[in-house]
Amino acid sequence: MEAGADNKSFNAPAEYDKDLVGEMDERERNVYDHGVNKFNRLGWKRLTVVLIVEAIALGSLSIPSSFATLGMVAGVICCIGLGLIAIYTSHVIGQVKLAYPQVQHYPDAGRLMMGRFGYELINVMLILELLFLTGSHCLTGTIAFQNITESGVCSVVFAVVSAIILALLAFPPSFAEMAVLGYIDFASIIIAIGITIIGTGVSAGSSPAGLSGVEWSAWPKPGTTFTDAFIALSNIIFAYSFALCQFSFMDEMHTPKDYIKSIWTLGITEIFIYTITGALIYAFVGQDVESPALLSAGNTLSRVAFGVALPVIFISGSINTVVLGRLVHGRVFKNSTIRFINTKMGWITWLSLIIFATILAFIIAEVIPFFSDLLSICSSLFISGFTFYFPAMMWFMLIRKGSWTDPKNLFLAFVNGCVFIIGLVILVAGTYASVDDINNNYKEGTVRGVFTCAAPE
Repeated sequence: MEAGADNKSFNAPAEYDKDLVGEMDERERNVYDHGVNKFNRLGWKRLTVVLIVEAIALGSLSIPSSFATLGMVAGVICCIGLGLIAIYTSHVIGQVKLAYPQVQHYPDAGRLMMGRFGYELINVMLILELLFLTGSHCLTGTIAFQNITESGVCSVVFAVVSAIILALLAFPPSFAEMAVLGYIDFASIIIAIGITIIGTGVSAGSSPAGLSGVEWSAWPKPGTTFTDAFIALSNIIFAYSFALCQFSFMDEMHTPKDYIKSIWTLGITEIFIYTITGALIYAFVGQDVESPALLSAGNTLSRVAFGVALPVIFISGSINTVVLGRLVHGRVFKNSTIRFINTKMGWITWLSLIIFATILAFIIAEVIPFFSDLLSICSSLFISGFTFYFPAMMWFMLIRKGSWTDPKNLFLAFVNGCVFIIGLVILVAGTYASVDDINNNYKEGTVRGVFTCAAPE
């Protein structure tokens, strides 16, 4: 079937069974109208803020250690190159949303491409990815509280506290409501990164040898294995993971075509922040830079930086839970006003779902208690698809007009073919590297056991 064909040919899901509206009484219609208005208040500026909240969080904290493994040259090239690819694939996703307005979440796009199988496959992938993301924030919250308090309190206690905070912040179901917290979130990560850069820079400059004494290299560090290199690359890929939630966010926009302003603003902002953060902290700390990077600021400044970063750790983590909740809740109550979460039953089902999802994320954080590998797993298994090979497939199957061999399509066909191959390489090689590194860590005993009180690595 030629791309760009009639939407009906793809058996796309309906937004809502409009026939039911005529059967509603006045009270139910008020609930319905209020629900529609509640989830249709997102402009491009708020979309940018929500994307920033979802994207510029844990990713930025893993970049400096990636630079230490890959070297300054490869680190900069990967940050800029992968960032530009992420902007392009987000543009493709936006085009699909405009062409098929009934696509409310990423799985709906899977249905357009591969029928029921595609819908269910991407549903499972998206749910698992969002759970892993929330779990990674729960783990980071645990690390933050341990460093801030410097107490002997069991790490599992801090993990429980982190999970409770993540659940509480995920209770508001609307992204427009979450966007209000986004300003605090963005300020939080920028200040935390700034403290880390300034602290490590002052520390390096005040040493006897000065900045010239810092051991950093333009090239990969000696002895770097394939696993080490791909874990580092996967951590950079993780930092550009905003595409997976884009359909969900755009579904709340009152003017969806304005998405282009948002993805370019976010993309350029991310490339700048990640490249500067990775390059400067690596240049100031050298090969010993830690992940998350805030650990490299020294004892006192590290505690301050983690304190400042608490909002971004929990706000960004909670928005992933909201996306998950909206995905599942909207599917279960697809043809009911309960889906609008403005009735008693709507709120009961919503809060129960958020609490259950957070408990699962907490378990993931305890089972995989190491930061870089948890991010790498997310990148390899899920982001490889959401940011790379799925958007490439969308171009070929949904928005391309005419044959891909037409002269007007050859360049984009080549670009999307390359993006598709990159995604598959990340999926296969990244998964192998992640599993290998996790296995090595457990063999060497460098990580704490599951649900134990030792400090996480």
